[in-house]
Amino acid sequence: MLCMALAALDSTIIATAVPQIVADLGGFAVFSWLFSGYLLAVTVSLPVYGKLSDTFGRKPILVTGVIVFLVGSLLCAGAWDMGSLIAFRVLQGLGGGALQGTIHTIAADLYPMKERPRIQAKLSTVWATSAVAGPGIGGLLTAYADWRWIFLVNLPVGALALWLVIRHFRESLPARERDRRPRIDWPGALAIFASGGLLLSALVQGGVAWPWFSVPSLLLFGGSALCVAATVVIERRAAEPIIPGWVWRRRTISAVNLALGAVGLLMVAPTVFLPTYAQAVLGLGPIAAGFVLSAMTLSWPVSSALSSHVYNRTGIRACAMTGIGAATLILLAFPLLPYPGAAWQPALIMLALGAALGIFQLPLIIGVQSSVGFEERGTATASILFCRQVGQCVGAALFGAVANATLNARLADAPADIRPGLPGDLDSVSHALARAGALTDRAADYLRRAVDVAVEHVYIGAAVAAALAFLILLLLAPRRFPVHGEAASGTAVPNTRGEGLKG
Repeated sequence: MLCMALAALDSTIIATAVPQIVADLGGFAVFSWLFSGYLLAVTVSLPVYGKLSDTFGRKPILVTGVIVFLVGSLLCAGAWDMGSLIAFRVLQGLGGGALQGTIHTIAADLYPMKERPRIQAKLSTVWATSAVAGPGIGGLLTAYADWRWIFLVNLPVGALALWLVIRHFRESLPARERDRRPRIDWPGALAIFASGGLLLSALVQGGVAWPWFSVPSLLLFGGSALCVAATVVIERRAAEPIIPGWVWRRRTISAVNLALGAVGLLMVAPTVFLPTYAQAVLGLGPIAAGFVLSAMTLSWPVSSALSSHVYNRTGIRACAMTGIGAATLILLAFPLLPYPGAAWQPALIMLALGAALGIFQLPLIIGVQSSVGFEERGTATASILFCRQVGQCVGAALFGAVANATLNARLADAPADIRPGLPGDLDSVSHALARAGALTDRAADYLRRAVDVAVEHVYIGAAVAAALAFLILLLLAPRRFPVHGEAASGTAVPNTRGEGLKG
Protein backbone atom coordinates (compact mmCIF):
# COMPACT_ATOMS: atom_id res chain seq x y z
CA MET A 1 0.00 0.00 0.00
CA LEU A 2 2.92 2.36 0.64
CA CYS A 3 4.38 1.50 -2.77
CA MET A 4 0.99 2.20 -4.33
CA ALA A 5 0.86 5.55 -2.54
CA LEU A 6 4.21 6.48 -4.09
CA ALA A 7 2.98 5.86 -7.64
CA ALA A 8 -0.45 7.43 -7.10
CA LEU A 9 0.64 10.55 -5.25
CA ASP A 10 3.31 11.49 -7.74
CA SER A 11 0.88 11.47 -10.66
CA THR A 12 -1.14 14.34 -9.12
CA ILE A 13 1.01 16.19 -6.60
CA ILE A 14 2.93 18.11 -9.26
CA ALA A 15 -0.16 19.69 -10.84
CA THR A 16 -0.46 22.65 -8.46
CA ALA A 17 3.30 23.34 -8.46
CA VAL A 18 3.67 23.97 -12.21
CA PRO A 19 3.50 27.81 -12.02
CA GLN A 20 6.30 27.91 -9.44
CA ILE A 21 8.39 25.37 -11.36
CA VAL A 22 8.08 27.37 -14.58
CA ALA A 23 8.89 30.61 -12.75
CA ASP A 24 12.03 29.04 -11.30
CA LEU A 25 13.30 26.93 -14.21
CA GLY A 26 11.62 28.44 -17.26
CA GLY A 27 10.55 26.19 -20.14
CA PHE A 28 6.87 27.15 -20.28
CA ALA A 29 6.58 25.85 -23.86
CA VAL A 30 7.47 22.28 -22.82
CA PHE A 31 6.21 22.00 -19.24
CA SER A 32 3.39 19.63 -20.32
CA TRP A 33 6.10 16.97 -20.74
CA LEU A 34 6.38 16.86 -16.95
CA PHE A 35 3.12 14.90 -17.14
CA SER A 36 3.46 13.36 -20.60
CA GLY A 37 6.98 12.06 -20.01
CA TYR A 38 5.97 10.36 -16.78
CA LEU A 39 2.87 8.83 -18.41
CA LEU A 40 4.87 7.58 -21.40
CA ALA A 41 7.48 5.91 -19.21
CA VAL A 42 4.88 4.21 -17.01
CA THR A 43 2.84 2.95 -19.95
CA VAL A 44 5.58 1.55 -22.17
CA SER A 45 7.41 -0.11 -19.27
CA LEU A 46 4.38 -2.01 -17.90
CA PRO A 47 4.63 -5.02 -20.29
CA VAL A 48 8.38 -5.28 -19.75
CA TYR A 49 8.09 -5.35 -15.96
CA GLY A 50 5.23 -7.83 -16.18
CA LYS A 51 7.40 -10.32 -18.07
CA LEU A 52 10.41 -9.70 -15.82
CA SER A 53 8.32 -10.35 -12.70
CA ASP A 54 7.20 -13.68 -14.16
CA THR A 55 10.82 -14.56 -14.88
CA PHE A 56 12.65 -13.35 -11.78
CA GLY A 57 9.83 -13.06 -9.25
CA ARG A 58 7.87 -10.09 -7.93
CA LYS A 59 10.15 -8.99 -5.11
CA PRO A 60 13.28 -8.05 -7.11
CA ILE A 61 11.18 -6.13 -9.64
CA LEU A 62 9.28 -4.27 -6.91
CA VAL A 63 12.49 -3.43 -5.04
CA THR A 64 14.11 -2.25 -8.27
CA GLY A 65 11.06 -0.14 -9.08
CA VAL A 66 11.10 1.58 -5.68
CA ILE A 67 14.82 2.32 -5.94
CA VAL A 68 14.52 3.73 -9.47
CA PHE A 69 11.54 5.81 -8.40
CA LEU A 70 13.39 7.24 -5.39
CA VAL A 71 16.52 7.99 -7.42
CA GLY A 72 14.33 9.76 -9.96
CA SER A 73 12.63 11.73 -7.16
CA LEU A 74 15.98 12.83 -5.71
CA LEU A 75 17.23 13.90 -9.13
CA CYS A 76 13.98 15.80 -9.82
CA ALA A 77 14.49 17.75 -6.60
CA GLY A 78 17.94 18.78 -7.82
CA ALA A 79 16.93 19.64 -11.40
CA TRP A 80 18.63 22.75 -12.77
CA ASP A 81 16.40 23.45 -15.80
CA MET A 82 13.18 22.20 -17.39
CA GLY A 83 15.00 19.76 -19.68
CA SER A 84 16.71 18.00 -16.78
CA LEU A 85 13.46 17.90 -14.78
CA ILE A 86 11.60 16.28 -17.67
CA ALA A 87 14.37 13.69 -18.09
CA PHE A 88 14.27 12.83 -14.38
CA ARG A 89 10.46 12.60 -14.49
CA VAL A 90 10.86 9.99 -17.23
CA LEU A 91 13.21 8.08 -14.91
CA GLN A 92 10.58 8.35 -12.17
CA GLY A 93 8.03 6.93 -14.59
CA LEU A 94 10.24 3.93 -15.29
CA GLY A 95 10.12 3.18 -11.57
CA GLY A 96 6.39 3.90 -11.42
CA GLY A 97 5.71 1.31 -14.14
CA ALA A 98 7.31 -1.38 -11.98
CA LEU A 99 5.23 -0.31 -8.99
CA GLN A 100 1.82 -0.27 -10.68
CA GLY A 101 1.95 -3.64 -12.38
CA THR A 102 3.83 -5.59 -9.73
CA ILE A 103 1.67 -4.46 -6.81
CA HIS A 104 -1.54 -5.76 -8.43
CA THR A 105 0.22 -9.02 -9.31
CA ILE A 106 1.47 -9.53 -5.75
CA ALA A 107 -2.06 -9.02 -4.43
CA ALA A 108 -3.20 -11.89 -6.67
CA ASP A 109 -0.27 -14.06 -5.56
CA LEU A 110 -0.83 -13.62 -1.85
CA TYR A 111 -4.61 -13.76 -1.59
CA PRO A 112 -7.06 -16.42 -2.82
CA MET A 113 -9.82 -15.40 -5.20
CA LYS A 114 -12.49 -14.80 -2.56
CA GLU A 115 -10.25 -12.40 -0.60
CA ARG A 116 -8.91 -10.39 -3.52
CA PRO A 117 -11.78 -7.87 -3.71
CA ARG A 118 -11.05 -6.82 -0.14
CA ILE A 119 -7.32 -6.26 -0.65
CA GLN A 120 -7.74 -4.73 -4.11
CA ALA A 121 -10.32 -2.35 -2.62
CA LYS A 122 -7.71 -1.26 -0.09
CA LEU A 123 -5.26 -0.58 -2.89
CA SER A 124 -7.98 1.36 -4.74
CA THR A 125 -8.60 3.39 -1.59
CA VAL A 126 -4.92 4.29 -1.44
CA TRP A 127 -5.01 5.38 -5.07
CA ALA A 128 -8.21 7.40 -4.63
CA THR A 129 -6.98 9.10 -1.45
CA SER A 130 -3.67 9.99 -3.08
CA ALA A 131 -5.41 11.33 -6.18
CA VAL A 132 -7.58 13.64 -4.08
CA ALA A 133 -4.88 14.66 -1.60
CA GLY A 134 -2.07 15.09 -4.15
CA PRO A 135 -2.97 18.56 -5.49
CA GLY A 136 -3.60 19.86 -1.98
CA ILE A 137 -0.30 18.54 -0.62
CA GLY A 138 1.52 19.92 -3.65
CA GLY A 139 -0.06 23.33 -3.12
CA LEU A 140 0.86 23.41 0.57
CA LEU A 141 4.47 22.38 -0.03
CA THR A 142 4.82 24.91 -2.83
CA ALA A 143 3.25 27.74 -0.83
CA TYR A 144 5.06 27.19 2.47
CA ALA A 145 8.30 25.47 1.46
CA ASP A 146 9.62 24.99 -2.07
CA TRP A 147 8.42 23.03 -5.11
CA ARG A 148 11.39 20.68 -4.77
CA TRP A 149 9.80 19.24 -1.63
CA ILE A 150 7.04 17.62 -3.71
CA PHE A 151 9.76 15.19 -4.83
CA LEU A 152 11.73 15.00 -1.58
CA VAL A 153 8.59 13.95 0.32
CA ASN A 154 8.77 10.65 -1.59
CA LEU A 155 12.06 9.68 0.06
CA PRO A 156 10.89 8.84 3.62
CA VAL A 157 7.72 7.12 2.34
CA GLY A 158 9.70 5.15 -0.22
CA ALA A 159 12.44 4.24 2.25
CA LEU A 160 9.84 2.82 4.67
CA ALA A 161 8.12 0.91 1.86
CA LEU A 162 11.47 -0.47 0.70
CA TRP A 163 12.40 -1.64 4.20
CA LEU A 164 9.04 -3.33 4.70
CA VAL A 165 9.22 -5.14 1.35
CA ILE A 166 12.80 -6.35 1.89
CA ARG A 167 12.18 -7.34 5.49
CA HIS A 168 8.73 -8.94 5.36
CA PHE A 169 7.84 -10.00 1.81
CA ARG A 170 9.10 -13.50 1.09
CA GLU A 171 8.58 -15.47 -2.08
CA SER A 172 10.25 -18.20 -4.10
CA LEU A 173 9.74 -19.09 -7.73
CA PRO A 174 8.28 -22.51 -8.51
CA ALA A 175 10.89 -25.24 -8.90
CA ARG A 176 10.46 -25.42 -12.67
CA GLU A 177 11.48 -21.75 -12.89
CA ARG A 178 14.55 -22.18 -10.68
CA ASP A 179 15.89 -25.09 -12.72
CA ARG A 180 16.32 -23.20 -15.98
CA ARG A 181 18.27 -20.12 -16.89
CA PRO A 182 15.99 -17.19 -17.68
CA ARG A 183 16.22 -15.64 -21.13
CA ILE A 184 15.30 -11.99 -21.54
CA ASP A 185 13.92 -10.67 -24.81
CA TRP A 186 15.81 -7.37 -24.85
CA PRO A 187 15.19 -6.65 -28.58
CA GLY A 188 11.46 -7.10 -27.94
CA ALA A 189 11.60 -4.80 -24.92
CA LEU A 190 13.33 -2.07 -26.94
CA ALA A 191 10.84 -2.48 -29.80
CA ILE A 192 7.92 -2.13 -27.36
CA PHE A 193 9.49 0.99 -25.84
CA ALA A 194 9.93 2.51 -29.31
CA SER A 195 6.42 1.58 -30.49
CA GLY A 196 4.67 2.84 -27.38
CA GLY A 197 6.84 5.93 -27.03
CA LEU A 198 6.24 7.11 -30.60
CA LEU A 199 2.51 6.35 -30.53
CA LEU A 200 1.86 7.99 -27.17
CA SER A 201 3.98 11.01 -28.11
CA ALA A 202 1.84 11.46 -31.22
CA LEU A 203 -1.38 11.15 -29.21
CA VAL A 204 -0.29 13.38 -26.35
CA GLN A 205 1.25 16.17 -28.42
CA GLY A 206 -0.97 16.03 -31.51
CA GLY A 207 -3.34 18.99 -31.65
CA VAL A 208 -1.37 20.65 -28.83
CA ALA A 209 2.25 21.17 -29.82
CA TRP A 210 1.49 20.77 -33.53
CA PRO A 211 -1.57 20.14 -35.78
CA TRP A 212 -2.82 16.58 -36.20
CA PHE A 213 -1.97 16.32 -39.89
CA SER A 214 1.35 18.11 -39.67
CA VAL A 215 4.72 16.56 -40.52
CA PRO A 216 5.66 15.76 -36.87
CA SER A 217 2.37 13.90 -36.26
CA LEU A 218 2.62 11.92 -39.50
CA LEU A 219 6.24 11.01 -38.79
CA LEU A 220 5.42 9.85 -35.26
CA PHE A 221 2.42 7.76 -36.35
CA GLY A 222 4.37 6.31 -39.27
CA GLY A 223 7.37 5.50 -37.10
CA SER A 224 5.09 3.89 -34.53
CA ALA A 225 3.47 1.70 -37.20
CA LEU A 226 6.90 0.53 -38.41
CA CYS A 227 8.02 -0.22 -34.85
CA VAL A 228 4.81 -2.18 -34.19
CA ALA A 229 5.48 -4.28 -37.29
CA ALA A 230 9.06 -4.85 -36.11
CA THR A 231 7.78 -5.76 -32.64
CA VAL A 232 5.47 -8.43 -34.06
CA VAL A 233 8.33 -9.98 -36.05
CA ILE A 234 10.70 -9.92 -33.06
CA GLU A 235 8.15 -11.32 -30.61
CA ARG A 236 7.21 -14.19 -32.94
CA ARG A 237 10.83 -15.28 -33.13
CA ALA A 238 11.74 -14.76 -29.47
CA ALA A 239 12.06 -17.80 -27.22
CA GLU A 240 10.43 -15.92 -24.31
CA PRO A 241 8.72 -12.83 -25.76
CA ILE A 242 7.84 -9.81 -23.61
CA ILE A 243 4.28 -9.85 -24.98
CA PRO A 244 3.64 -13.51 -25.81
CA GLY A 245 1.00 -14.47 -28.35
CA TRP A 246 -1.21 -16.19 -25.78
CA VAL A 247 -2.11 -12.78 -24.31
CA TRP A 248 -4.24 -12.15 -27.41
CA ARG A 249 -5.13 -15.74 -28.33
CA ARG A 250 -6.96 -16.43 -25.07
CA ARG A 251 -10.50 -15.03 -25.17
CA THR A 252 -10.55 -14.17 -21.49
CA ILE A 253 -7.47 -11.95 -21.57
CA SER A 254 -8.01 -10.39 -25.00
CA ALA A 255 -11.63 -9.47 -24.19
CA VAL A 256 -10.63 -7.89 -20.88
CA ASN A 257 -7.75 -6.03 -22.54
CA LEU A 258 -10.09 -4.50 -25.11
CA ALA A 259 -12.81 -3.74 -22.54
CA LEU A 260 -10.41 -1.98 -20.17
CA GLY A 261 -8.94 -0.09 -23.12
CA ALA A 262 -12.45 1.26 -23.77
CA VAL A 263 -12.81 2.13 -20.09
CA GLY A 264 -9.51 4.01 -20.18
CA LEU A 265 -11.04 5.95 -23.06
CA LEU A 266 -14.17 6.93 -21.11
CA MET A 267 -12.25 7.82 -17.95
CA VAL A 268 -10.94 10.93 -19.71
CA ALA A 269 -14.39 12.53 -19.47
CA PRO A 270 -14.58 12.78 -15.67
CA THR A 271 -10.88 13.12 -14.88
CA VAL A 272 -9.95 15.70 -17.55
CA PHE A 273 -13.12 17.56 -18.51
CA LEU A 274 -15.23 17.54 -15.35
CA PRO A 275 -12.90 19.92 -13.43
CA THR A 276 -13.07 22.34 -16.38
CA TYR A 277 -16.87 22.06 -16.40
CA ALA A 278 -17.05 22.65 -12.63
CA GLN A 279 -14.90 25.78 -12.82
CA ALA A 280 -16.03 27.29 -16.13
CA VAL A 281 -19.75 26.47 -16.02
CA LEU A 282 -20.55 26.12 -12.32
CA GLY A 283 -18.11 28.83 -11.23
CA LEU A 284 -16.39 26.69 -8.59
CA GLY A 285 -12.82 27.17 -7.41
CA PRO A 286 -10.12 24.55 -8.07
CA ILE A 287 -10.52 22.90 -4.65
CA ALA A 288 -14.31 22.69 -4.89
CA ALA A 289 -14.01 21.35 -8.44
CA GLY A 290 -11.66 18.66 -7.14
CA PHE A 291 -14.24 17.62 -4.55
CA VAL A 292 -16.87 17.19 -7.29
CA LEU A 293 -14.53 14.75 -9.01
CA SER A 294 -13.57 13.05 -5.74
CA ALA A 295 -17.14 11.75 -5.33
CA MET A 296 -16.22 9.04 -7.85
CA THR A 297 -13.16 8.00 -5.85
CA LEU A 298 -15.30 7.58 -2.72
CA SER A 299 -17.75 5.07 -4.18
CA TRP A 300 -15.33 3.15 -6.40
CA PRO A 301 -13.39 1.33 -3.60
CA VAL A 302 -16.60 0.54 -1.71
CA SER A 303 -18.29 -1.07 -4.71
CA SER A 304 -15.06 -2.90 -5.55
CA ALA A 305 -14.97 -4.42 -2.09
CA LEU A 306 -18.59 -5.52 -2.42
CA SER A 307 -18.26 -6.79 -5.99
CA SER A 308 -17.43 -10.33 -4.86
CA HIS A 309 -20.99 -10.69 -3.53
CA VAL A 310 -22.22 -9.98 -7.05
CA TYR A 311 -19.85 -12.02 -9.21
CA ASN A 312 -19.97 -15.03 -6.87
CA ARG A 313 -23.69 -15.22 -7.66
CA THR A 314 -23.88 -14.03 -11.26
CA GLY A 315 -20.42 -14.76 -12.64
CA ILE A 316 -17.63 -12.36 -13.55
CA ARG A 317 -18.86 -11.52 -17.05
CA ALA A 318 -22.42 -10.79 -15.93
CA CYS A 319 -21.17 -8.67 -13.02
CA ALA A 320 -18.88 -6.64 -15.26
CA MET A 321 -21.60 -6.18 -17.89
CA THR A 322 -23.98 -4.95 -15.20
CA GLY A 323 -21.44 -2.39 -14.04
CA ILE A 324 -20.52 -1.07 -17.49
CA GLY A 325 -24.16 -1.08 -18.60
CA ALA A 326 -25.04 1.09 -15.61
CA ALA A 327 -22.04 3.33 -16.36
CA THR A 328 -23.34 3.86 -19.91
CA LEU A 329 -26.70 5.10 -18.61
CA ILE A 330 -25.04 7.28 -15.96
CA LEU A 331 -22.79 8.95 -18.54
CA LEU A 332 -25.82 9.61 -20.76
CA ALA A 333 -27.51 11.32 -17.81
CA PHE A 334 -24.84 14.03 -17.70
CA PRO A 335 -26.14 15.94 -20.78
CA LEU A 336 -29.56 16.07 -19.06
CA LEU A 337 -28.24 18.23 -16.22
CA PRO A 338 -29.76 21.72 -16.14
CA TYR A 339 -27.72 24.78 -17.05
CA PRO A 340 -25.95 26.04 -15.03
CA GLY A 341 -27.09 23.65 -12.30
CA ALA A 342 -25.66 23.02 -8.84
CA ALA A 343 -22.44 21.30 -7.81
CA TRP A 344 -24.25 18.40 -6.11
CA GLN A 345 -25.74 17.27 -9.43
CA PRO A 346 -22.51 16.29 -11.25
CA ALA A 347 -21.12 15.07 -7.91
CA LEU A 348 -24.07 12.68 -7.60
CA ILE A 349 -23.45 11.42 -11.13
CA MET A 350 -19.77 10.85 -10.31
CA LEU A 351 -20.74 8.99 -7.13
CA ALA A 352 -22.94 6.65 -9.16
CA LEU A 353 -20.30 6.30 -11.89
CA GLY A 354 -17.65 5.27 -9.37
CA ALA A 355 -19.99 2.62 -7.96
CA ALA A 356 -20.72 1.25 -11.43
CA LEU A 357 -17.08 1.13 -12.52
CA GLY A 358 -16.08 -0.51 -9.22
CA ILE A 359 -18.20 -3.58 -9.94
CA PHE A 360 -16.99 -3.57 -13.56
CA GLN A 361 -13.21 -3.27 -13.39
CA LEU A 362 -12.11 -5.24 -10.34
CA PRO A 363 -13.93 -8.50 -11.21
CA LEU A 364 -12.30 -8.46 -14.66
CA ILE A 365 -8.81 -7.98 -13.20
CA ILE A 366 -9.42 -10.76 -10.68
CA GLY A 367 -10.86 -12.97 -13.42
CA VAL A 368 -7.76 -12.60 -15.60
CA GLN A 369 -5.36 -13.11 -12.70
CA SER A 370 -7.24 -16.24 -11.62
CA SER A 371 -7.17 -17.71 -15.12
CA VAL A 372 -3.36 -17.98 -15.20
CA GLY A 373 -0.64 -19.50 -13.03
CA PHE A 374 2.22 -17.74 -11.27
CA GLU A 375 4.53 -17.86 -14.28
CA GLU A 376 2.02 -15.94 -16.44
CA ARG A 377 0.29 -13.68 -13.95
CA GLY A 378 2.66 -10.73 -14.15
CA THR A 379 2.45 -10.61 -17.95
CA ALA A 380 -1.35 -10.94 -17.93
CA THR A 381 -1.79 -8.22 -15.28
CA ALA A 382 0.59 -5.85 -17.06
CA SER A 383 -1.23 -6.36 -20.37
CA ILE A 384 -4.59 -5.19 -19.01
CA LEU A 385 -3.04 -2.21 -17.21
CA PHE A 386 -1.13 -1.34 -20.38
CA CYS A 387 -4.31 -1.40 -22.49
CA ARG A 388 -6.10 0.80 -19.96
CA GLN A 389 -3.26 3.35 -20.05
CA VAL A 390 -3.22 3.40 -23.85
CA GLY A 391 -6.99 3.88 -23.82
CA GLN A 392 -6.57 6.95 -21.63
CA CYS A 393 -4.02 8.44 -24.04
CA VAL A 394 -6.29 7.79 -27.02
CA GLY A 395 -9.24 9.23 -25.09
CA ALA A 396 -7.37 12.41 -24.22
CA ALA A 397 -6.55 12.98 -27.88
CA LEU A 398 -9.97 11.98 -29.22
CA PHE A 399 -12.16 13.80 -26.72
CA GLY A 400 -9.88 16.82 -26.76
CA ALA A 401 -10.55 17.04 -30.50
CA VAL A 402 -14.30 16.62 -29.90
CA ALA A 403 -14.38 19.37 -27.27
CA ASN A 404 -12.35 21.81 -29.36
CA ALA A 405 -14.42 21.09 -32.49
CA THR A 406 -17.62 21.80 -30.56
CA LEU A 407 -16.20 25.00 -29.11
CA ASN A 408 -14.94 26.19 -32.47
CA ALA A 409 -18.36 25.61 -34.00
CA ARG A 410 -20.11 27.47 -31.17
CA LEU A 411 -17.62 30.35 -31.29
CA ALA A 412 -18.00 30.62 -35.07
CA ASP A 413 -21.77 31.00 -34.58
CA ALA A 414 -21.39 33.61 -31.85
CA PRO A 415 -23.31 36.88 -32.32
CA ALA A 416 -21.26 39.48 -34.12
CA ASP A 417 -21.28 41.92 -31.18
CA ILE A 418 -19.52 39.49 -28.81
CA ARG A 419 -17.37 37.58 -31.31
CA PRO A 420 -14.27 39.85 -31.23
CA GLY A 421 -11.82 38.77 -28.54
CA LEU A 422 -13.43 35.39 -27.84
CA PRO A 423 -10.86 32.63 -27.14
CA GLY A 424 -10.54 29.67 -29.48
CA ASP A 425 -10.00 26.51 -27.42
CA LEU A 426 -11.06 24.91 -24.13
CA ASP A 427 -8.03 25.99 -22.10
CA SER A 428 -8.25 29.58 -23.37
CA VAL A 429 -11.97 29.68 -22.58
CA SER A 430 -11.34 28.49 -19.03
CA HIS A 431 -8.64 31.13 -18.51
CA ALA A 432 -10.87 33.86 -19.97
CA LEU A 433 -13.75 32.95 -17.65
CA ALA A 434 -11.39 32.89 -14.66
CA ARG A 435 -10.41 36.53 -15.21
CA ALA A 436 -13.13 38.65 -13.67
CA GLY A 437 -14.12 41.63 -15.77
CA ALA A 438 -12.32 40.45 -18.91
CA LEU A 439 -15.64 39.68 -20.63
CA THR A 440 -19.08 41.21 -20.69
CA ASP A 441 -21.83 39.31 -18.88
CA ARG A 442 -23.37 38.28 -22.20
CA ALA A 443 -20.06 37.04 -23.62
CA ALA A 444 -19.24 35.16 -20.41
CA ASP A 445 -22.64 33.45 -20.42
CA TYR A 446 -22.19 32.48 -24.07
CA LEU A 447 -18.80 30.95 -23.32
CA ARG A 448 -20.16 29.04 -20.33
CA ARG A 449 -22.92 27.58 -22.48
CA ALA A 450 -20.34 26.67 -25.13
CA VAL A 451 -18.22 24.81 -22.55
CA ASP A 452 -21.36 23.12 -21.24
CA VAL A 453 -22.21 21.81 -24.71
CA ALA A 454 -18.61 20.75 -25.38
CA VAL A 455 -18.42 18.73 -22.16
CA GLU A 456 -21.84 17.20 -22.86
CA HIS A 457 -20.52 15.95 -26.22
CA VAL A 458 -17.49 14.47 -24.46
CA TYR A 459 -19.75 12.60 -22.02
CA ILE A 460 -21.83 11.28 -24.90
CA GLY A 461 -18.59 10.01 -26.45
CA ALA A 462 -17.66 8.43 -23.11
CA ALA A 463 -21.05 6.69 -23.04
CA VAL A 464 -20.31 5.29 -26.52
CA ALA A 465 -16.97 3.96 -25.19
CA ALA A 466 -18.80 2.33 -22.26
CA ALA A 467 -21.31 0.75 -24.65
CA LEU A 468 -18.36 -0.54 -26.71
CA ALA A 469 -16.90 -2.19 -23.59
CA PHE A 470 -20.32 -3.78 -22.94
CA LEU A 471 -20.42 -5.19 -26.49
CA ILE A 472 -16.86 -6.50 -26.21
CA LEU A 473 -17.74 -8.48 -23.09
CA LEU A 474 -21.00 -9.68 -24.62
CA LEU A 475 -19.44 -10.90 -27.86
CA LEU A 476 -15.88 -11.90 -26.90
CA ALA A 477 -15.68 -12.77 -23.19
CA PRO A 478 -16.54 -16.35 -22.15
CA ARG A 479 -19.68 -16.83 -20.08
CA ARG A 480 -17.63 -18.46 -17.34
CA PHE A 481 -14.06 -17.30 -16.76
CA PRO A 482 -11.62 -20.23 -16.49
CA VAL A 483 -9.88 -20.69 -13.14
CA HIS A 484 -6.30 -21.95 -12.93
CA GLY A 485 -5.50 -24.72 -10.48
CA GLU A 486 -3.64 -22.36 -8.11
CA ALA A 487 -6.63 -20.04 -7.83
CA ALA A 488 -9.10 -22.91 -7.56
CA SER A 489 -7.27 -24.35 -4.56
CA GLY A 490 -6.71 -20.95 -3.00
CA THR A 491 -2.94 -21.45 -3.10
CA ALA A 492 -0.72 -18.45 -3.58
CA VAL A 493 3.01 -18.17 -4.15
CA PRO A 494 5.01 -20.38 -1.80
CA ASN A 495 7.12 -18.54 0.73
CA THR A 496 10.68 -19.34 1.68
CA ARG A 497 9.56 -22.16 3.98
CA GLY A 498 7.71 -23.87 1.11
CA GLU A 499 4.27 -23.21 2.61
CA GLY A 500 1.31 -21.88 0.61
CA LEU A 501 -1.37 -19.47 1.73
CA LYS A 502 -4.69 -21.32 1.82
CA GLY A 503 -8.04 -19.64 1.34
